[in-house]
Amino acid sequence: MSKTHDTISSAHTFVPAISFGLFERFRVAYRDWRERRMVHATLSSLSDRELMDIGTTRSEIDYVASQKGIARPPRSTGRHSGITFVVLLLCQTLILAFANDAQAQCTARDVLRNYATLKTAPRPPESLVPVSSATGVPVWKTIAIGTFTDSLALRSAMRAMGCGVGNSAADILGQPYFAVSGKKADVQLVAVSGTELGFKGETAPLKDIYLRAQRLGFRLAPAEIGPQLRLQYMDQPIGEFLIIGMEPIRTSAGEPVILTVANGGAGLILIGQAARDDAEISVTSRFVFERPNPSAAAETAALAN
Repeated sequence: MSKTHDTISSAHTFVPAISFGLFERFRVAYRDWRERRMVHATLSSLSDRELMDIGTTRSEIDYVASQKGIARPPRSTGRHSGITFVVLLLCQTLILAFANDAQAQCTARDVLRNYATLKTAPRPPESLVPVSSATGVPVWKTIAIGTFTDSLALRSAMRAMGCGVGNSAADILGQPYFAVSGKKADVQLVAVSGTELGFKGETAPLKDIYLRAQRLGFRLAPAEIGPQLRLQYMDQPIGEFLIIGMEPIRTSAGEPVILTVANGGAGLILIGQAARDDAEISVTSRFVFERPNPSAAAETAALAN
């Protein structure tokens, strides 16, 4: 009798614990859904020029605001029985649990946790004095390349970490022109804006930005830098969009595209950006270039002058 009583008591204790856990997961899922709606509404309210200023386009809004794997919570219609509601709640919980496993690094929640764990130093303020040479710009970040066999392996790694990839970015990652280094190496990167490169006004043609950067001694980054930076920049601040200064790669439709590493508020993503020579880019946008060794950069800057 005592044994039976203990079993029943344990069951009574276990059921409320499960119920609390399920409802907590449901509450978190609902909160995340509301946050995604807010991000989408905010981006949708911006003009095309304002979207360009933060390094994205209207066609990318759905992707930037999305957070894959978390479904909208079910509405109560009054027709479902208590058992049906519990089943729906269990399904929602399983979806959320799967999403948390799949998005182990790149969700908005993970980014905030990375801030606390990694204790990353704040980004230095933008210089008001135009850059005179690449040698005068400190290294912003050093990342490794050549750590994957091909672009498919890169995409698989981003998928495993839950990092989002926009349609145009996914397109060029699948192109044969997208090269991955066959040798492991560390690459020093700098992040500079069009203003720091000496441009005035609101926008400047992409071709001119590249030309000015190269004259100052910066190098265009290998295409691999985009996905590698996405994988190695887990604590990217919310609202930061970094354009990779790279040679454009044409999509299946023939459109030239470059990559942007971003945190639009719903998680860490890699998206594409139109890269025609006459494409107007906001001078406040920040570009990531490769920083050559000091002697080579100084020589390039001297020849340009």
